[in-house]
Amino acid sequence: MARLKICVAGEGAFGNKHLEALSKIDDVEVVSLVGGVAEATAEVAKKWNVPHWTLDLDEGLSRPGVEAAILTTPTPIHAAQAEQCLKAGKHVLVEIPMADSLADAERLVALQQKIGLVAMAGHVRRFNPSHQWVHNRIKAGELKIQQFAAQTYFFRRTNLNALGQPRSWTDHLLWHHACHAVDLFLYQTGEYPSQMQAVQGPIHPELGIAMDMAIQLRAPSGAIFTLSLSFNNNGPLGSFYRYICDNGTYIARYDDLFDGYDKPVDLSKVAVSMNGVELEDREFIAAIREGREPNASLSQCLPTMRVLGQLEKTFLSDAAPPKLKAAS
Repeated sequence: MARLKICVAGEGAFGNKHLEALSKIDDVEVVSLVGGVAEATAEVAKKWNVPHWTLDLDEGLSRPGVEAAILTTPTPIHAAQAEQCLKAGKHVLVEIPMADSLADAERLVALQQKIGLVAMAGHVRRFNPSHQWVHNRIKAGELKIQQFAAQTYFFRRTNLNALGQPRSWTDHLLWHHACHAVDLFLYQTGEYPSQMQAVQGPIHPELGIAMDMAIQLRAPSGAIFTLSLSFNNNGPLGSFYRYICDNGTYIARYDDLFDGYDKPVDLSKVAVSMNGVELEDREFIAAIREGREPNASLSQCLPTMRVLGQLEKTFLSDAAPPKLKAAS
C-alpha cells in the first residue's frame, strides 16, 4: 500500500502531538510542515524528520503527492484554512473547533458536502480510550447517563499557550474548551439538548474574553450536563469528566478512566493505542483509505456548534439585572 502523504499545519503544542501520533502509524508520511514562525517551524520539522517546511499553507498543500492536511493552527483561522484545503482537493482534519462561529461552521459543512472529500473535526474526546470505554457500554445497554459533570480548568491570565509560550491569538472558553465537553455529551447520549442555559463571568480587560463560565444542558431522555470552565483556576489543571450512571460512576482524565472510588479501569483492550490523538488520526486516515465518513466528521459535529451558537446568544443578550425594590 502506498504511503498517504500528509501536510501538517501548526508548529505548536498540538502540532507536535499530531506529529508524534503520525510517527506511530504505518503507511503515512508527513511531507510538509506549515508554521507561523520560521525558527520554531524549522526546529519542529527537524525534530520529527519532516523534509519540507514553509510558512505558506498553499505551498505545503502543493507538495508532490499530498492528499490530506491536518490543521493545528490558531482557532480564528480554522474555518478559512479548512475551506482552503477542501478547495485544493485535500482531505482535511481540522483541530477543535472547526470554526469560532456557527455561521462559519455551517458554511464549511456545506462546502464539504458539495465537494465530498473527507473532512473531520478534532474532537479527540470521542477517541480517548476512557470515553470510548463508556461509549461502548452505553451502546451495549450496560450504562445510562444520569448526569455528566465536567470541569475544564486552566490558569491563563496572560496570553500563553499550553507550552507557556506567547500566543498571537486569544483562546476561548466557549468555542474551544466547552466545545469538547458539549460534543461529548451529545455523542454519549445520542441526543440534542431540549434545554440549555449558560452564564459567564466578567470580561478580562486585556484579553477581551470571559475568564469563567458555567453551562447546563438537559437531554430529552432526562440526562443532564453540567460544565464549569475557568482560566482563573490556580490549581490542578486540565479537563475532568464524571459520568454518573445508573450502573456505576466513572471519572475520565484524558486517556485514563477510574471508578467512583478512584480505582483504575483496565482500558488495554479498548483500542490499538492508549493515545487519543493517535486514535483520532488513525480514524482520519482509515476514512480516507476506505472512502467513508469518519467519526467526528464536520457534519456529525455541526449540532455541537449549533448548541454553542445558541449559548453565545445568551451571553450577547445579557442585560444588567433589575434592581430589587426595597421592602415596604
